[in-house]
Amino acid sequence: MNAGPVRRTVVFGGPVSPAMTLSPQRRGPGDPCYQSIDGAIWKTSLQDSGPVTAHIAKVGRDAVECTAWGDGADEFLHGLPDLLGLHDDTTGFAPDEETIAAAYRRVPHLRIGRTGRVLEALIPAILEQRVTGKDAFRAWRLLVTKFGTPAPGPAPARMRVPPPADVWRRIPSWEFHLANVDPGRARTVVLCAQRSDSLERLSSRVSADARIALQSLPGVGEWTTAETAQRAWGDADALSVGDYHLSNMVGSTLLGRRIDDAAMLVLLEPLRPHRQRAVRLLEVSGLARNPRFGPRLAIPDLRTI
Repeated sequence: MNAGPVRRTVVFGGPVSPAMTLSPQRRGPGDPCYQSIDGAIWKTSLQDSGPVTAHIAKVGRDAVECTAWGDGADEFLHGLPDLLGLHDDTTGFAPDEETIAAAYRRVPHLRIGRTGRVLEALIPAILEQRVTGKDAFRAWRLLVTKFGTPAPGPAPARMRVPPPADVWRRIPSWEFHLANVDPGRARTVVLCAQRSDSLERLSSRVSADARIALQSLPGVGEWTTAETAQRAWGDADALSVGDYHLSNMVGSTLLGRRIDDAAMLVLLEPLRPHRQRAVRLLEVSGLARNPRFGPRLAIPDLRTI
């Protein structure tokens, strides 16, 4: 173990955008585990070897440098190329659909990274089930701030390292209540924390098989599994079916009209195994259209019940 600072530079075969690659790891503007300051990214994580704070910055058209502090620094830097998408495989991705093809031409350097940290991707996804992003991000911020640990090294103020599994499984029910997390989601968080060792081992399996295993857990459905697979395993095909806005965005962008999940699956089927890559391209290229119709999803304040 090395408390840091330690450094590593990763050089790519073309243009690179760490902010674009890492943006899905951010859970809202107040995420205590992720901050973007002056073009650089500060990120915390709990590795097998301990906590880490990482400062990730682009240092050239094709290079990214990371400085890391904490007992998990060496382990984090070992996985840095995967986190930044160095090994992201675009083999077979040649979209015929005009808008997706235009997005690919506009952002050919989009890379899908992987953290290999299942619980760190799964728990915030559980908190985001059936609620608005604002409500879920608040719950994540409150719980991690209270039960996480201070970020090692010269981290920005208020940054925290996510709690380990044994802490998640012992959080009292009233603390979830205060964070506006209903009992169903709270039970799922605790259940997954109890099975953390088995869940982390899924990172050694093919993502499609790991998704099937993950979805077998009570309270973990297709949407939650996809959101986890995208981040933990860099799954370029894990489509977030069941998302409140996704099918609307895809239909409005590609067809000029709203569609449901079933129609979205048919529309994106020719892009398998890169369906999520296509969605990310639409989002980051600026070509996505997502008109709002009707009121936003209303979420009850459980703290008043």
